[in-house]
Amino acid sequence: MKTASRRAWLTALLIMAIVFVSACSGGAGNGGEGATDPEPAAETNENAEETASTDSGTGEEPAAAGPLGKYDPPVEVTSVRIVNDTFKYAEGEDIDNNIWSRTIMDKLGIDIQYDWVVSGDGPGGQGEQKMNVSIASGDLPEIIPVSARQLKQLVEGDLLMDLTDIYEQYASPFTKEIMNQDGPNALASATFDGKLMAIPNTGSAMDGAFMVWVRTDWLKKLNLPEPQTMDDVLKISEAFTTQDPDGNGKADTIGLSLNKDLYGGYAGIDGFLNGFHAYPRQWVKDSSGKLVFGSIQPEMKVALAKLQELNKKGQIDREFGVKDQGKAAESAAAGKAGLHFGQMWNPLWPLVDNKRNDPNAEWQAYPLVSVDDKPAQSRVNLAVGTYYAVLKEAKHPEALLKIINLFVETGWGESTTPENYAEHFTKDGFEKHKYTPFQTWPARKNLDIHLHISEAMDSGDESKLNPEEQNNYAQIKDFLEGKAGSEIGWAYNRVFGKEGSFKTIDKYVDEGLILQNEFFGAPTDTMVEKDATLLKMELEVFSKIILGDPIDHFDKFVEDWKKLGGDDITEEVNEWYASK
Repeated sequence: MKTASRRAWLTALLIMAIVFVSACSGGAGNGGEGATDPEPAAETNENAEETASTDSGTGEEPAAAGPLGKYDPPVEVTSVRIVNDTFKYAEGEDIDNNIWSRTIMDKLGIDIQYDWVVSGDGPGGQGEQKMNVSIASGDLPEIIPVSARQLKQLVEGDLLMDLTDIYEQYASPFTKEIMNQDGPNALASATFDGKLMAIPNTGSAMDGAFMVWVRTDWLKKLNLPEPQTMDDVLKISEAFTTQDPDGNGKADTIGLSLNKDLYGGYAGIDGFLNGFHAYPRQWVKDSSGKLVFGSIQPEMKVALAKLQELNKKGQIDREFGVKDQGKAAESAAAGKAGLHFGQMWNPLWPLVDNKRNDPNAEWQAYPLVSVDDKPAQSRVNLAVGTYYAVLKEAKHPEALLKIINLFVETGWGESTTPENYAEHFTKDGFEKHKYTPFQTWPARKNLDIHLHISEAMDSGDESKLNPEEQNNYAQIKDFLEGKAGSEIGWAYNRVFGKEGSFKTIDKYVDEGLILQNEFFGAPTDTMVEKDATLLKMELEVFSKIILGDPIDHFDKFVEDWKKLGGDDITEEVNEWYASK
């Protein structure tokens, strides 16, 4: 069972990645909301044939003019790659020879050479270890993919080029728009003393927003209202526990799903806590304008007390303390749980398994509910996983921006075509986007897919949908038309359809209900040393409180957290905040 549970959790991680990538062909560059006007195609093509007589900044070789200008003759840039087991290639291709390496050479005249390629991109994995060794030894390529912590090390070592002017000159208008779609923090996180020291690989913070998932066929069966307040959610939890919603005559259903790790995109307590205006693992402003750690604020104690109450009433799985997300998901799949706090991708895992087991099962996402008259807000972390830094000695630093420009234009720009998109992203079942070394992703992609599919569902006109939207819509239609085995279409409809989870995210965006973590810098010195220990303590204390320990143990936790490094971290965080 332990192996099966681990496999389920790995499946969840894969589903999150698939949803993000498969939804990443939204319309931001195809005239959708938030789109910017890229350079006209004619100018782009003209640029591609130009070379400039100006230096690249090193005085050694000329740089190709414009955001998509081609080097003639071609130039070589060096980098490294950290891959994983999901990188698959057609016969005869590999990381050095693929559709993206050929297109980058054909369109830009750039030959990318990798000093090393390592498999293992997880935290603390072989890739991170190899990069740490490279940084320590000084044996580095020209363009370096690094974490926030590694970026800070390289900046402090005075090894990196200031990219401020290069970004302004060579980032295309569309790239600049994408870099700011999630707000200014992505670029700010790569800025030190007013200098842009790396280019962030942006993602979508809004996609990590929390929401309430409710099994609506049970809701209707028990004649319960849709959740509008925290009281409504608590009543639903009680009814799902005590009123036999599955109709089998047994007391074998639970109100609220939780997992032993407490936090996360399925069956975590994050969204529940947000309804009490408590923000775990987040830095928030206090009344004086200082940053404070959300996990130790008074609102947290109130929320934990309510969770303890639900547990005492039997509304939470008695064994949640030993069930990770994979094991917790088994209850939902088996039809024994009908309420949890989660994220937009939950229909694709694990709720689709519930639908497969019970065709009558229906789930709906609702906005977070509040315990009082203040609106509930979801706090999210900065959506940057990797930074691309450039050594001072690099001959062609602008090549980094050119490759990113080509990536976003091929994916979502006005000049792309369905055929070109498929060739570089989805053709033949390979995740080809992984082959290109430098990327950035529009934050609104997934939201735009929802908006565009909703419009197509209303109008019947699918002509404006891009290739990925067409694929998602086709699966939704298979479900709506009752085709056998179309449960995955049900899941996509629950995510991207008119009443899907992105309807909730659209509301959040319109009403400003998504807030980002106020701290988005590299881990501070004390964080590096102490945070893992503090997190372990937090999870242990919170779990035990939910399971029945005196609620006043929270006060002791706050005291211990501060003594064991929390006060030092808070001081460092506020020093960072004051220097921004």
